[in-house]
Amino acid sequence: MIKRNRIYYGIGVLLVMGAGLFSRRFSQLFPAFVNQYLGDSLWALMIFLIGCVFFPKQRRFVLFIGALLFCWLIEISQLYQADWINTIRTTTLGSLVLGHGFLWSDMLAYTLGVGAGTLIDGQLGKRK
Repeated sequence: MIKRNRIYYGIGVLLVMGAGLFSRRFSQLFPAFVNQYLGDSLWALMIFLIGCVFFPKQRRFVLFIGALLFCWLIEISQLYQADWINTIRTTTLGSLVLGHGFLWSDMLAYTLGVGAGTLIDGQLGKRK
């Protein structure tokens, strides 16, 4: 049975959030290709880590699928452009969580971010 330390994963969430905000604030420090996908990949990694915090005994594959579906659904929701949700998207938090426009490339970035989280979780699990 898998047992994750919620504190460690919670610290991981905070570190990834900080890295994501840093990547947006100082985007000029990164090459254009990295800058385009880094924030989305880190956001997806954060979602995976949040899953580990809330479901510390869950199988890795289930967390992978859950985080990936969540990220993909948020991206697909960007195709919906009603006034009420666009108003939410104009706020800082709404923009960070919901995004603005659908991009297929974001789906790949989310897959890479959740995949990285899964690999990291697998490595941490091997050390126990």
